[in-house]
Amino acid sequence: MEAYETYQTPLSSRYASKEMAHLFSPAHRFKTWRELWLNLAIAEKQLGLPIPDEAIEQMKSNLDLTPEQFDIAAKEEKKRRHDVMAHVHTFGQIAPAAAGIIHLGATSCYVTDNADLIFIRTGLTFLLKSLAVLISRLSAFAAQYRALPTLGFTHFQPAQLTTVGKRATLWIQELLWDLRNIKRARDDIGFRGVKGTTGTQASFLTLFDGDHDKVEELDQLVTKLSGFQYAYPVTSQTYSRKIDIDVLAPLASLGATAHKIATDLRLLANLKEVEEPFESTQIGSSAMAYKRNPMRSERVCSLSRHLMVLHQNALMTSSVQWFERTLDDSANRRITLPEAFLTADIVLSTLRNVSEGLVVYPNVIARRISQELPFMATENIIMSIVKKGGDRQEAHEKIRVLSHEAAHQVKNLGLENDLIERVRNDPYFSPIYGELEELLNPQTFIGRAPEQVDNFLKEWVEPSLAEEELKGAVSTGGKVELNV
Repeated sequence: MEAYETYQTPLSSRYASKEMAHLFSPAHRFKTWRELWLNLAIAEKQLGLPIPDEAIEQMKSNLDLTPEQFDIAAKEEKKRRHDVMAHVHTFGQIAPAAAGIIHLGATSCYVTDNADLIFIRTGLTFLLKSLAVLISRLSAFAAQYRALPTLGFTHFQPAQLTTVGKRATLWIQELLWDLRNIKRARDDIGFRGVKGTTGTQASFLTLFDGDHDKVEELDQLVTKLSGFQYAYPVTSQTYSRKIDIDVLAPLASLGATAHKIATDLRLLANLKEVEEPFESTQIGSSAMAYKRNPMRSERVCSLSRHLMVLHQNALMTSSVQWFERTLDDSANRRITLPEAFLTADIVLSTLRNVSEGLVVYPNVIARRISQELPFMATENIIMSIVKKGGDRQEAHEKIRVLSHEAAHQVKNLGLENDLIERVRNDPYFSPIYGELEELLNPQTFIGRAPEQVDNFLKEWVEPSLAEEELKGAVSTGGKVELNV
């Protein structure tokens, strides 16, 4: 019962994937700290510091924390009011041969900041793979409905026709930009490295008796052991919090894309043209049993707004870092960074679930087109009359009058659009009676939409998903099952 008596964030308890929730878990965080301490000790030993082999072996054998060690760490932190030193002492108790050299020459940000950079880079990789699968799913949808005419909307008012598939490419294009932006941010991530308390490496220079070359080599060795290609050339006590801005910006941008897609789907659900999946036992409303609420898309919109505003935290935190560092970033970042990645993960997984079960209703779409197409076809009707020898101005006036009469039927009387019937009943238009059916063929109103879909998928989507890590993610990405 204890778990139900304490607040838990729904990001991890209800929605997030296991891999993303684990990435920011205490178990993974503190294991990563221990790995960083191990890498530092290995590098220091390699460069000549007297660190026993037994110390290295004990550290290697005790990277995972047990529940008992978490209890020890909690007691240590209560006593010392310092989370890093609490874990230094805890690690030393189960690796006694290393107790005297753990954290040697380092400051707290050696483990906290370097670990955050590891989590950020890994988290961005998770997101890239999930995003690639989403793009692949929506691309299949776009291809399937490349030529299905549908009413376009500008200002959410009826406009010229497009196709269901072409509309989907507008979503995909923005997701491709998100893919590009997140990949740029991921590939640009460096390592803080070993820089000391204010970034001068003074403590390490003392350890190596003033040997600058060894200090530089230490920085390079630890960076390489930790899996990074380079370390930031200069830092203060922390890595620059501007890095957090650069990371959260593409995630916020992804939130904007996701909100737009989910909003479109919510509007389409209201029109009954396209719906997100709705399970046989799903309940749309506790009162109105008939309802099929687009709850998945609504969730995406809700969480996307949260994702977009988290970027503001990074901006404000970076702007108030005094000189070499101030601690008012810490509590904020403990919340902001994990929440940004968990939220982005949930947004993507929910959109994937939606994309894997989208339902299209062609008959409803065709009916709506039939209600609006007569008005759109008026210019074609005028042109056809002129081709038969008619007067353009006279034809325009005839169509204008009939259109207003039909609009009165629709708006004032609530009846169907009968413009074409009125055209058929007017002898003036008898020369084109045989052409009316073709003039009202929706396929003649969609322009190059199907070809645009084909070219876009071939020229832009396929190359973007051809990279090995993304190709593998798409080929192995299974269907997303939502817990709630």
